[in-house]
Amino acid sequence: MRHQVRFTLLLAAMLFGCRQVNNETMAQTMKIYITIDGQTRTVTLADNNATQALVEALRQQSISYEAHDYGGFEKVGALGRSLPTSNRQMTTAPGDIVLYNGDQLVIFYGSNSWSYTPIGSIDGATVGELKDFLKAGQGNVSVELSLNTTTGLHTVQADSQNHGKRYALNGVQASNSAKGIYIENGKKILK
Repeated sequence: MRHQVRFTLLLAAMLFGCRQVNNETMAQTMKIYITIDGQTRTVTLADNNATQALVEALRQQSISYEAHDYGGFEKVGALGRSLPTSNRQMTTAPGDIVLYNGDQLVIFYGSNSWSYTPIGSIDGATVGELKDFLKAGQGNVSVELSLNTTTGLHTVQADSQNHGKRYALNGVQASNSAKGIYIENGKKILK
């Protein structure tokens, strides 16, 4: 009987540990999209109350705000809403996105040490690509946060030189055999 109780407790501990790892993995892989000047990048979110509140707000609608350069290493702007904070002293890296003062979103193309609430990090971009994407040093930019990638597509124009070519909604040329929603000859098509 004792062995059966020990085995049951051991099994329960293992299952709980696996569940905890799966929840952490899911939180680490939650993504949102950030669009600036028609270009969209993915952001892997941190797991905290601020990101949960942000995702909940994005389920209702995308969030747009203006961001400006500050200090030669970041773009910062007011979200137009407050998110819960869990500030900690940290040194940021290019691509990091943090919450400052509960209602300012900061996107780094350089580095800084301060007390922030981590939001996430832009996926797979070099420092040069980040600076181009964020229009570093070029003044204000309009930033749009969303849960889908179609945010950056506002207009469609036919290009007579690319007649018959099909493009995905993110602007990448797609094969004619791929299924989904595409732009072909200036029109949205469903295949």
